[in-house]
Amino acid sequence: MEGSQPRLDLIEGAPLRRAVIAFTAFLGGLIFLLAAPAQAAVDDQGLRGTLKLQGQPVNGVKIVVTTEDGKPVKEVTSNAQGTWEVKVDKPGKYKVTLDVKTLPANAQVRANNNVRTPTVFSGNMSTVLFVLEPKGTTAAQEQGGEGSPFWDTAAQLTFEGINLGLIIALAALGLSLIYGTTGLTNFAHGELVTLGAIVAYAFNVGMGIHIIPAAVLAVIVCGGLGYAQDRFFWGQLRKRGTGTIAMMIISIGVALFLRYTYLILFGGQNEAYAQYTAQPGIQIGPISAAPKNFVAIGIELAVLIIVGVALLRTRTGKAARAVADNPALAASSGINVDRIIRIIWTVGAAIAALAGVMLGVSQNLKYTMGQDILLLIFAGVTLGGLGTAFGALVGSLVVGLFIQLSTLWVPPELKSVGALAVLIIVLLVRPQGILGRRERIG
Repeated sequence: MEGSQPRLDLIEGAPLRRAVIAFTAFLGGLIFLLAAPAQAAVDDQGLRGTLKLQGQPVNGVKIVVTTEDGKPVKEVTSNAQGTWEVKVDKPGKYKVTLDVKTLPANAQVRANNNVRTPTVFSGNMSTVLFVLEPKGTTAAQEQGGEGSPFWDTAAQLTFEGINLGLIIALAALGLSLIYGTTGLTNFAHGELVTLGAIVAYAFNVGMGIHIIPAAVLAVIVCGGLGYAQDRFFWGQLRKRGTGTIAMMIISIGVALFLRYTYLILFGGQNEAYAQYTAQPGIQIGPISAAPKNFVAIGIELAVLIIVGVALLRTRTGKAARAVADNPALAASSGINVDRIIRIIWTVGAAIAALAGVMLGVSQNLKYTMGQDILLLIFAGVTLGGLGTAFGALVGSLVVGLFIQLSTLWVPPELKSVGALAVLIIVLLVRPQGILGRRERIG
């Protein structure tokens, strides 16, 4: 008995040593993650913005940046994508002035508000918004009747809201399908959106492939990566019996890992595709937009309709709905639940990649673009009804429309806040969402 005591001590000490090693590795990884983005963030400290008139970028507008007490910092002009950027050495409050003399002859700043006083925080880029509108729009005219600039602006914002809502719907559809079949609230879904945009950029700019075939290749590649992600990662966690709460927390870690991987590989700057960056707008009634916006809406609608029909009419779609409704009953009926979940992951990642490409075509690419719309994606899914594909579509359209139309009455800086306020109000009245089903508790 005395001879066995040391061996017992060794056995009891082994888990302690493993715990110490694991904790040390965790601290080392945490320090690496915190240090790497912090260095990148210091390099990207400053002010930036995008100037658009009725959805089209405005080039050659002068922006003057000074300190709060009037000391000059830098003067820049907007580029062909309507973007501008100024790096600053110190955090603090700055004064940003748009030179109205450099605006196009048909443009003006809404309410003549061409001066902003944003605050730059350490290691961050602050976005400065100037709302441009057709010249001649006045506060008195905005209160006019039908045919007045107020209604023209409302029609334009409705078009832009539909376009934004459909992009959100593409991403939200994949998120909703994954939640419905696995119960996983995937906080890394926004990074799948970014992945699609970056892979398309690699094919388009890096390899010289036109954006249309590059987008198709990106969707295929990201669909394959979605399959691999479930096959070798999420599927293994499910087999081990990992709970949905634990998997949700893991997804946050995956999101952080992917986001800073994109930062290392892609960089912190804004980029654009080689084609369709600046197109002359076409006028259809009160709506003015680039041809690419109309084509994008057509593609988004077509994909959403195809996925909806597949869910309703095909054997795989019916099996997916059965798994979402009751996985145990579906398995007892002979449905291969793991196979259906992997198909859903493949389709969900591919659709999210398409959403990223569409977002990149309408805006500039950056490594945080998926993170920027993730909250809106969750709002669309929750508003429409968790786990319901068609609810995600309806909820996303409502979010997109409200975000754009709210700028008729509130500052553009608050438009996303308004959309989330609508989400809260609707859920107070109908907790299950617009198309969600009531569930019994107890």
